[in-house]
This record gives sequence, structure tokens and C-alpha cells, in this order.
Amino acid sequence: MNNLEKKLHTRSGSKCELCTSKEALKVYDIPPTPSKDIDKSILVCETCFNQIENPDQVDSNHWRCLNDSMWSETPAVQVVAWRMLTRLKSEGWPQDLLDMLYLNEETQAWAEATGEGDDDENKIKHLDSNGVQLQDGDSVVLIKDLNVKGANFTAKRGTAVRRISLVWDNAEQIEGRVDGQHIVILTQYVKKI
Repeated sequence: MNNLEKKLHTRSGSKCELCTSKEALKVYDIPPTPSKDIDKSILVCETCFNQIENPDQVDSNHWRCLNDSMWSETPAVQVVAWRMLTRLKSEGWPQDLLDMLYLNEETQAWAEATGEGDDDENKIKHLDSNGVQLQDGDSVVLIKDLNVKGANFTAKRGTAVRRISLVWDNAEQIEGRVDGQHIVILTQYVKKI
């Protein structure tokens, strides 16, 4: 068990911070934050993790647990609760909980950072050079040599960039690592692998 996991077990009492299950617990790093930080992570069970990551597999009754966990004092738990309630709001009861849930400005901005709850027509979409939509964690390949400003190197055409992060307020930019450097890349110069 790594240090982050130990801290999360201590904070949560070795229970899922969303549904209180004690089975198959794992660390969930909350997007769009790539860092492994206790303030940006929560401890979740496998059921919660799979349903967060796979919206098509969501069992809305499982998420009735948010009636309790949304009141957590931990901002990271509040963010995930808000996102799941927003995802499920068409069910009726989640909208009632959302109406009661108060997040401070910073936490609300973090909760909205992935675009959860935005109408599809208003949502920022990151498209590669072929018009294919990109998601956090995707892998792309560079289609052009790129001079990296400030790092004094050229990212070569054909270089694979794994586990990209989207720049949520700019549809034309993604972030990734090339030659050990964290850089911003324009979407028009990448192709999804």
C-alpha cells in the first residue's frame, strides 16, 4: 500500500468514501487533475469506480448512497457526488439532492471542470486532426514535427503521447508528456491512436 492509499484509508476509516463499502477499495484520482494528491483523490470501492468510469453501466439505485456522502466535508468527495448526481438527474431524486447540495465557488468550479452536466451543444469538444473526439487518458500520435517553446527540443512526427489531459477551457489544446516534458499540444497536430 503506497503512502497516498494509507492516508486515504485513514481519512475514510477504510471504507468507500461514496457508498461506505469495505470491499475492493482503490484510489480514484479525480479528473482533470493528473497529480496523485490526497486532496484530489478519494477511496472508492470497485462498484463505484466502474460506474464512475463507465457511464453506460450506471445503476442509479446504487447511487442513493450519495444522500449521505454528499454532506462530506472533503471537497473531493463533494465533487464526485455532484458529478454523479448531475449525471443521474433525469431520474428525479438526484435533482432533489442537487438542489440541496451547496459547494463553495472553488469546489463548484472543480466539479464542473470536466463538463459533466453541460448540454452537449454547449460542451467543449476536443477533436483531433481527423475530427475524432478526444477524451482524458487517450493516446495520440503527433502528425507534424513541433518546436516546443521554452524546452529547446522538437517533438518529432510519429511520437506517441499517452494518457493525455484535456485543457477544459480551450477545445484546441491538450496536455501530455513528450521526452519527459509536460507540454501543451494543439489538437490539430495530433491523431487519436
